Amino acid sequence: MRLLLDTHAFLWWVGASRDLSRRARSAIGSGRNECFVSIASGWEIAIKVSLGNLKIEGALDRFLPEQLAANGFKPLPIDLKHCARVAALPFHHRDPFDRLLVAQALEEELAIVTVDPVFTRYGVKRVW
Repeated sequence: MRLLLDTHAFLWWVGASRDLSRRARSAIGSGRNECFVSIASGWEIAIKVSLGNLKIEGALDRFLPEQLAANGFKPLPIDLKHCARVAALPFHHRDPFDRLLVAQALEEELAIVTVDPVFTRYGVKRVW
């Protein structure tokens, strides 16, 4: 299965948080699944760090690439087709980062690892 990690799922995985469900932890940790982290999540993390709402270990410019490499996650670039898909989405969700993740999941046929049940309203497969 191809998985797109929501920002919190990525952070909970790298921080070994108990907030990550057993099913999500198993899916991410399975060598059979290909895991992606959106560049949008990197942007969201950067904003939260700059506002003081999130603490990470070390500098952000090293944290993200090191964590992706250490965990075998692939970065998912933001493409113009993802942006266009956002415009066509219904407003089940107002969070711009989550809407972009939905668009990416739909365009790239990825399941989303997220605690947020609203993603399923878009027809995205949710792993939790």
